[in-house]
Amino acid sequence: MSNTSRLRSDEFLKISAQFKLGSLVTESSHPVTASLSETARADIAAALQLLFQVDEDVLVTYRQFVDSGRAAAIASGILTSLRQGGRIFFTGCGSTGRLSILLDSVWRDFWQCQPAHAAEFENRTFSVMAGGDFALIKSVEGFEDFTAFGRRQINDLGVQAGDVVLAITEGGETSFVIGTAWAGVDAGAKVYFVYNNPDDVLNATVERSREVIAEPRIEKINLTTGPMAITGSTRMQATSIQLCVVLTVLEMVIRELLGGEADTVPATFLGNLEKLLANLQSPALLAELGRLVALEETTYRSGHKNNYFADHLGIDVLTDTTERSPTYCTPPFRKFDDTTATESWAFLFLPCATTHTAWQHIIKRQPRCVEWSESTVRQLVTEDKLPRTLETIRKISQPELLRFKIGLDGASGRSLGPGDCAVAVIDQAESTAFFESQLAAARAAGASTGCLYFGQEPLVAGGPAAPVTVPVFVPVPATGLLLDGITRVAVKLVMNALSTCTMVRLGRVMGNYMIWVVPSNLKLIDRATRYITRLTGLDYEAANQLLFEIIEYVEPRMKSDQAYPPVVGMAVLRTREGLGNEAAEKKLLGGQFT
Repeated sequence: MSNTSRLRSDEFLKISAQFKLGSLVTESSHPVTASLSETARADIAAALQLLFQVDEDVLVTYRQFVDSGRAAAIASGILTSLRQGGRIFFTGCGSTGRLSILLDSVWRDFWQCQPAHAAEFENRTFSVMAGGDFALIKSVEGFEDFTAFGRRQINDLGVQAGDVVLAITEGGETSFVIGTAWAGVDAGAKVYFVYNNPDDVLNATVERSREVIAEPRIEKINLTTGPMAITGSTRMQATSIQLCVVLTVLEMVIRELLGGEADTVPATFLGNLEKLLANLQSPALLAELGRLVALEETTYRSGHKNNYFADHLGIDVLTDTTERSPTYCTPPFRKFDDTTATESWAFLFLPCATTHTAWQHIIKRQPRCVEWSESTVRQLVTEDKLPRTLETIRKISQPELLRFKIGLDGASGRSLGPGDCAVAVIDQAESTAFFESQLAAARAAGASTGCLYFGQEPLVAGGPAAPVTVPVFVPVPATGLLLDGITRVAVKLVMNALSTCTMVRLGRVMGNYMIWVVPSNLKLIDRATRYITRLTGLDYEAANQLLFEIIEYVEPRMKSDQAYPPVVGMAVLRTREGLGNEAAEKKLLGGQFT
């Protein structure tokens, strides 16, 4: 073990009490999916059914929220703020950060289609994601660990008295989100803290959470659903319930602003959420989705690539594809001119001629990235963390974001051929011409094709679904909701299940544990350490030292976006079989880890 890795382990262990989160409900193993990897190997549809079965937990918690009657009071508070010139700030990091950008996009998209009111309400929402808009497409290392960063990002946007802050954190313990909440309080804004673990567990475990929960000026919205379908993967049920609840509140607010009826929204959303979950577990749909999992699995297993094509649902697709990288150690999205990074397994293209317009199209505004000066960063971190933080800041600016070419100007650099696949993700309300042309081009090049179509009626004969290798129609109830929230939830649940099941089939999950998780922040370092402890019998300190030794071994490849082996898997093989790093990696690449 080198001095560098030992010192980094020692540094973490000194503060690890703040990030030992194994007692949290969101970090627990769900009994329904305890044998998910074994089930998925034998029957893809059965594995998908288990994942949707856990989504029933979301329905239970949403029903409790509706029964509580709190939606009306929350909507009323936001409505008062907006009518007095206030703004709404959605804050988050990781999956809740991407949720904050999605919510901002959904709000802006609605008002852009209402020209009579757009000038008054379109620009009243702001998303505050750890790492800025850059983090929508690629995770930003370590940003969520700093309370000061959350404070700074929301203060940069001018939060003030009369505004509303929805501070959304999956587990209720994220330092960045807590920083945005305290900044809102200090500014005199109305602050809601939205989270997914029981108060008593957080109070007993995490001091920073306990301080927020005890603060009377912060209103708490506890949305605990239970363990995640994949242990600790809060991009799943935790973020799904938050999406349901916040979309419900925003729907009520918009209806009131337009002089419509809002009281029936929660019951309408609940009834249609029940229908949606029943639809997702139908044997026919599970079989179709299973074929799509098999298509992507075959593509990735053979070293080929997948291009997604989306328009209205682009941000929903991007959210899921981005989150695969830190969760399952897949190559992140690659910048168009980066010749050393590993080719991304999946990418996304929108029907926009240029990448600049594509980014505006997907988030419904100009991108906002973190571009702090060195003097600003010096105010936020200690001297020992300054070089690493400055290095991160340099990588997440707007020019860097635009190197991810998600417009049609980037498609020529990722052309498809035999062994590759293309998948269109379509909302029934949008034109299919773009998708027809892209899938036809993919077929002509010899690639396989898939289509995920969300709506009330299947596609008519012809169009993008025919001839397609795997066409899938996902029936979504007609709701009459202005923001079409049930469709948004449907896309999230389906994309989460598809990507999860694909990664399980590729061996990146053991039981329901993420053995390929990327330890890119303090919470994930704790999680990886606990997984090593559980799978090897090492004590926490020894497991953490081994983890940092392996991180040092793979870090050059991590930083350059090259493929690298899973640190947890490496640690398990090294411990079980007494191997060195090179031998353990070779054995992993040979598929010999079980």
